[in-house]
Amino acid sequence: MFSFFKKKSPSPHQGTAAEPVKPATHPAGPPTVSRKSWLDKLSAGLRKTGSSIATVFTGTRLDEGLYEELEEALLMADAGVQATEYLLKDLRRRVKDSKTSEPAAVKGLLMDALTELLSPLEKPLSIGHHTPTVIMVAGVNGAGKTTSIGKLTRHLADAGASVLLAAADTFRAAAREQLSVWAGRNQVEIISQEGADPAAVCFDAISAGKARAKDVVLVDTAGRLPTQLHLMEELKKIRRVVQKADATAPHEVLLVIDGNTGQNALAQVRAFDEALGLTGLIVTKLDGTAKGGVLAAIARERPVPVYFIGVGEQLDDLQTFSAREFAQALLA
Repeated sequence: MFSFFKKKSPSPHQGTAAEPVKPATHPAGPPTVSRKSWLDKLSAGLRKTGSSIATVFTGTRLDEGLYEELEEALLMADAGVQATEYLLKDLRRRVKDSKTSEPAAVKGLLMDALTELLSPLEKPLSIGHHTPTVIMVAGVNGAGKTTSIGKLTRHLADAGASVLLAAADTFRAAAREQLSVWAGRNQVEIISQEGADPAAVCFDAISAGKARAKDVVLVDTAGRLPTQLHLMEELKKIRRVVQKADATAPHEVLLVIDGNTGQNALAQVRAFDEALGLTGLIVTKLDGTAKGGVLAAIARERPVPVYFIGVGEQLDDLQTFSAREFAQALLA
């Protein structure tokens, strides 16, 4: 059992995992990176999203106008109608219960409400119950999928896990080359076959992972839009072949989404979840976006756990998700 990772509680979006020998969350990042410096980056990255929301609380009056402004700010941040209505209703209750009358204090109550809404997304990635743990990664082109796989590989390697990469994005030569670069940087093995059937590459990678006693096999699949039905069918085929190589696999199915795409990211989560049964998300490019509120929409409408969020291109810019930290950074 790999002791760096917590047991996960079963949910509609998660498989089961055995209890580790020494319960601990998966690593927050390379040890050279302090959590504080990461939070500073996150706050800076979410400034475009949060500034319009925080401005609502700079006045001196707590009235209906404040709630109307907050509703508009949340919708503009792509929190979505359902999450916005939920947060406003919850905030009104908190204001009434606490007898708060100062707008600045209401901001703190909103932070609490947002933290509670996002909390179901805060789940640790679990590995170690299966050897190898097979992690299938999907996402549309441009979302940062292959780069995120490289960063995730570093997280796992830093935690002491042996990783094997499967370059199943065989439609794009650049994707295989990019993944090979990441394999070299992280000093891990890679299974790559030019022009091969993606499913065949996955089968070979899992077989190799078993033979070499790897802790993790990370599978990079071709980027595609959920509207490309024939390509989504190819993803389903990959999953079926993965199950032939290991009846218990894939143990994790992750979707990489671009935080800049707002409500479109929620649509991607829905489509890929229906096709593959997602167990987790990696949300990238939260730096500089005005649409960071989409995590609230995901929490309300499709609560797939968010394992990692990213705010930059560096290796240490992909970190574990914390609901409280995200709410604090958003409303700082």
